[in-house]
Amino acid sequence: MPSTPYETHEVYNQPPPPPPRNAFETDPILYGALEPTLDDVAEDLLTRHGAFWGSLEARELARLADQNPPRLRTHDAQGRRTDLVEYHPAWHALMRRSAEAGLGAGVPDRALADEVGRAFTLRAARIFLAAQSEASHLLAWSATAAAGPSLAGTPELAAPWFDGTAARRYDHRAVPAAGKAGLTVSIAYTEKQGGIAAVDTTTVAARQEGRRYRLTGHKWFVAAPMADAAMVLAAAPDGPSAFLVPRFREDATLNAVRIQRLKPTLGLRALGVAEVEYAEAEGLLIGAEGDGTRLFTEALQCLQHDAATIAAGLMRGAVAQAAHHVRHRTVSGQRLLDQPLMARVLADAALDVAGATALTIRIGLARDRSDIDPIEDAYWKLMTLAARYWIGKIAPSVAAECAECVGGNGYVEESEAGRALRDAPAFAWWGGAGNQIALELIALLDSAPAVLDAALTEFEKDLGREAGTSLDVIRGAAAACAEDQGSARILIEQLALTGAAAALHRFAPRAIADAFLDTRLSGAWRASYGMLDGRYDASGIVDYAYPGV
Repeated sequence: MPSTPYETHEVYNQPPPPPPRNAFETDPILYGALEPTLDDVAEDLLTRHGAFWGSLEARELARLADQNPPRLRTHDAQGRRTDLVEYHPAWHALMRRSAEAGLGAGVPDRALADEVGRAFTLRAARIFLAAQSEASHLLAWSATAAAGPSLAGTPELAAPWFDGTAARRYDHRAVPAAGKAGLTVSIAYTEKQGGIAAVDTTTVAARQEGRRYRLTGHKWFVAAPMADAAMVLAAAPDGPSAFLVPRFREDATLNAVRIQRLKPTLGLRALGVAEVEYAEAEGLLIGAEGDGTRLFTEALQCLQHDAATIAAGLMRGAVAQAAHHVRHRTVSGQRLLDQPLMARVLADAALDVAGATALTIRIGLARDRSDIDPIEDAYWKLMTLAARYWIGKIAPSVAAECAECVGGNGYVEESEAGRALRDAPAFAWWGGAGNQIALELIALLDSAPAVLDAALTEFEKDLGREAGTSLDVIRGAAAACAEDQGSARILIEQLALTGAAAALHRFAPRAIADAFLDTRLSGAWRASYGMLDGRYDASGIVDYAYPGV
């Protein structure tokens, strides 16, 4: 056919679609951080996990789940109450894959036999890899894992609840728990009036018999509301308490858990976030009355570590997308990546991703040793808060910078860069907003001052002489916080940056670790990426951290 004056759609100077990549094999920072725990079995499992989450199949499932968000059906055709949230098949496929990877298993002694002693670390690695393609479904498994230790501590809830959450099976049918192959649990604590302090809850629990209570109240944000049960904070006669509120009663009738609406969220659209009312819903007491503050604090620690890890993985995926784009797009006959300013922008973002990766895995290593090493126990509790704060703050900046690298293509709904930009801000809220996280850290230091010394000891061990100034700043900020809580952000950010620098010195090549240390702890304050000093090989950093994308 002859051409016409209207044929204007020849495509050139556009990058090809990103090819499949193995998200594990192409990440030297992650591999270096995991090396102390790897053997042939673990490496093989992570290689297969990384191959799937970097595949075209995983990215297509992520696209479909995001573009087909869940829908609420409160009643069936005959007018019966159903409170059913319908998810796209792509969501179920993502959930099934992560269930098989054990992302909902939150108790180490229920891990696979060959993961004992390293279960938290390897689970964090699998979460990090999955988040590079799809983050929202991971929050459903994060909540399930966070509830696991509380269920394990209440023997009466072992069957079917604890056994079901540890089953590595996903069963999305809306049927009673006893008939399911695997179970999920959501976390419900935030209420309309704001805050999550146990003393602020207006949801009340009336004692019936044994562990049975009736709950009346309202929860403002409940993620993944099709979970088989929710771990709910409520006021009981003897104080704030935790309850397991199932979707179905023992007689197989629908429990009085009323989904009022699904909130139209800015990002994580595949997840579904509901406003829920408990209308004398049946609940089972977890632990003892008055244990609610402790149990939810422990659950939040798990959510916070997962949130930091998911955000780190999301950033990794965003920079990989940007790196692919600038390697295949030219300006004035030269690749974008070969332009010095573009190289420095990506290298600078890559350093934050490297620090976040190393820090979240370092926390996983500490969690795995927390039962036998008090220093590691103190480290993971303190640094989980610091990591969650810092990574939650930088994830939107990294995602925005990467979308900008991709240009106008990064600001359209069908773009993976655009989805990362929408999803990233959620992790500044998940498990608590920034100020709340900072105040939790201050409260931890007030109640257990030794945790700070434990963390500083670990920093000094990794950084050596280079730790001196940073440790002095941290000590000074901690002293200031004792008099002025308004200083808390200075302390928590300095802790996170120093912890990330220390983790990189332990796990990464010296060139990467030194570049992070010099720019984040020794360099001038900066408000955007691309300020990397010219003495660092910006293109080399990108090529090392993102090979073959």
